[in-house]
Amino acid sequence: MESHIQVIEEMVKGLLEAHPTHFLVEVRIKPTNNIKLFIDADEGVILSDLIQYNKKLYRQLDEMAIYPDGNFSLEVSSPGLDEPLKIQRQYKKNVGRFVEVELVDGSKKEGKLLESGPEGITIEWEEGKGKKKEIKQETILFDQVKSTKIQIKF
Repeated sequence: MESHIQVIEEMVKGLLEAHPTHFLVEVRIKPTNNIKLFIDADEGVILSDLIQYNKKLYRQLDEMAIYPDGNFSLEVSSPGLDEPLKIQRQYKKNVGRFVEVELVDGSKKEGKLLESGPEGITIEWEEGKGKKKEIKQETILFDQVKSTKIQIKF
């Protein structure tokens, strides 16, 4: 399974070369040969691009005959809000948005993503009300992050 993921990752990287703002987030393969790709872009990816990636990649996989008798399915999508941020480029893309960070110790922190660097992220949140309201910031190293999800605030 791992070798199939690596082959597919290389194929996708080849397809993405023509679109430098697009990037691969993750490849998942279920035991039923259901291949699921998550592709994102610095400014958001449009549906027509995802459809084109799906068609091209499906054709390549079929021609390579990795899966006997074409016994596979392929889904190409952008990561939804229910998917955690996986790579550095996603963090950079989402600076300014509210996030929930689950730490490896099980605790959670919520706040506005202020910045993302190679070592970690900085979030900001408010505590208290009225005159006692304080704005706090914290830098969280990536080795302490279990998962990070975007939060929708109205």
